[in-house]
Amino acid sequence: MLRPQPVACIARFARTVPRRTTAQISKPASVTHTLAGSRSYSSPGRLLRTRPALRQAQWQSLLSREIVRPVSGKPLPQRRSWILNFVYRSAAWLGGSIAFVGVGVVAFFLYDASTYREDLSYRDIQVSETALSPRRGGPKNLPIAEVQIDDDDCLEMQKQKDKPKLVVLGGGWGSVALLKTLNPEEYHITLVSPTNYFLFTPMLPSATVGTLEFRSLVEPIRRIVCQVRGHFIRAQAEDIDFSEKLVEVSQKDMNGKEVRFYLPYDKLVIGVGSTTNPHGVKGLENCHFLKDIDDAQKIRNHIMTNLEYACLPTTSDQERRRLLSFVVCGGGPTGVEFAAELFDLLNEDLTAHFPKLLRNEISVHLIQSRGHILNTYDETVSKYAEDRFARDEVDILTNSRVKEVTPESILFTQKGEQGETVTKELPMGFCLWSTGVSQTEFCQRISAALGSSQTNRHALETDTHLRLNGTPLGDVYAIGDCATVQNNVADHLVTFLRTLAWEKGKDPETMHITFGEWREVAQKVRKRFPQAADHLKRLDKLFAAYDKDQSGTLDFGEMRELLMQIDSKLTSLPATAQRAHQQGQYLGNKFNKMARAAPGLRANDIRYGDLDEAVYKAFEYHHLGSLAYIGNSAVFDLGNGFNFAGGLWAVYAWRSVYFAQSVSLRTRILLAMDWAKRALFGRDLMNW
Repeated sequence: MLRPQPVACIARFARTVPRRTTAQISKPASVTHTLAGSRSYSSPGRLLRTRPALRQAQWQSLLSREIVRPVSGKPLPQRRSWILNFVYRSAAWLGGSIAFVGVGVVAFFLYDASTYREDLSYRDIQVSETALSPRRGGPKNLPIAEVQIDDDDCLEMQKQKDKPKLVVLGGGWGSVALLKTLNPEEYHITLVSPTNYFLFTPMLPSATVGTLEFRSLVEPIRRIVCQVRGHFIRAQAEDIDFSEKLVEVSQKDMNGKEVRFYLPYDKLVIGVGSTTNPHGVKGLENCHFLKDIDDAQKIRNHIMTNLEYACLPTTSDQERRRLLSFVVCGGGPTGVEFAAELFDLLNEDLTAHFPKLLRNEISVHLIQSRGHILNTYDETVSKYAEDRFARDEVDILTNSRVKEVTPESILFTQKGEQGETVTKELPMGFCLWSTGVSQTEFCQRISAALGSSQTNRHALETDTHLRLNGTPLGDVYAIGDCATVQNNVADHLVTFLRTLAWEKGKDPETMHITFGEWREVAQKVRKRFPQAADHLKRLDKLFAAYDKDQSGTLDFGEMRELLMQIDSKLTSLPATAQRAHQQGQYLGNKFNKMARAAPGLRANDIRYGDLDEAVYKAFEYHHLGSLAYIGNSAVFDLGNGFNFAGGLWAVYAWRSVYFAQSVSLRTRILLAMDWAKRALFGRDLMNW
């Protein structure tokens, strides 16, 4: 039997249902939702009671089986084709995008118009007479800048006039991290630097070949100083008088005449950086260094000049090969990344815009005194970098030491396979010297003035609270490449034992230390030297190893030998931007806490002693990993045996890390634009 169609059944049933009155229509109707989402209406109870039982059963059966749809008599709407839908949606997206961009352009021009000022009227600013005519004094009877000329520029600056004077020397990674961490309400801050910008040094090799522009790596230092309402003086530190708390600075005026004056301080932070280590090699005036933006510009000009000279028809074959011989002395991160960037320039841009003969005669050499390049990295990473350079035909000369650099060649010695030393000569048209760091002349003068307190020839020595050794506690600090944290656990043995003996009422020379007392000493060592914590994990094994007489105690000699063994395992912190940044943040947080604790210390008349240790913990360096660019590839050494390397995906990861570490939104935008410009138009092949 054929089943009746649902629509026909509904139509026949609708004719049998009597029309509802106006009163019935005005009453609210209950809504019944079906599975398909349609709705049917009925008055509450009255209509169903007036129907016969059969009709009521048919009605409910129909509702349970079929979807009730209103019948209007009009034809059902027809769907558009998918092509028309795609066209309509594309047009909507395109129109919306154009409208969005248009609104953005209009908003930008409105903002840009608001940045122009035409009102040149300013209120009169009162400047202290002492700032304009400072008094003279100090050991050399120089002007003392006790008041800055912008101390009264605004109400916020006036509130800081009587705050403790914090003077920061240098505008590098450590100093910038310190300024970004400081609470501007607590100190009267003055930064002194011979340059008025902060340089993003990790990307400096990319600027030497035109991958990045110079302005993309620098940030005006005044923008950073203004965030803490500080003062900036473009000058160079010359000397420090620790007794009178005066910093002697110098600067040249408009006529080229040197002007010197004193800058008083309550707290002084030295972050002047370092210089390249010459290692006693002759002829370094024929080399380039890579420490500042001026060095990068000179390197770019020299590279492009050599390439242009090599194209001249009057240049001989021998001279062309010499001009196109590029030598890098030093296999550290800076030397390796410069060699990689140089190879990218020669391989990607040179062949497109210069005669192809140049590409066949170019040679890149990397001279390394150790057995491997990137020797501070994991051995796997170092081997990967060497294999990558070998594939790119970059000549790596390991176990080699430069003796002399002449204008046209380099003399170096290299160990042979049998251990013999062979002297070789390498023609060169360009040489980069990148072989470690050394003290600046300013740091050398400071170290000589402090005498026996400073024994390191390469950097200023500080304690674990970053206070400069030989200066009054809590007055002078040193951070960054110019300083090194002194790890002398054994030298502090007497202090530890005397403290323990005083607590126990014993003589430190004859006292025998039990395991429980050794745990107390280890706790003090961890607190004073956080870097030694990794070597003090198994105290029971250390105690048993140095308890040679199996007496269950350690005497003075055994304890000294134990701590000396720990001291020998502690290495100097790396001279990297990462370490300087962490030290700057550490000092900023400590200064903020000391400023908050100052009222309580004054109330209790606590003015002397080790206030740093009483208020804040010692500095602890956390190595976050090392990375390097090696030519369309990058390597990552994250420590603890975890490292990886790769091709372009690793390059993008390398860029992402430095992009995130960039100091401001401005430099991030410029970096992104430079990378896009290199991809679209290639590197800049101009010299200035």
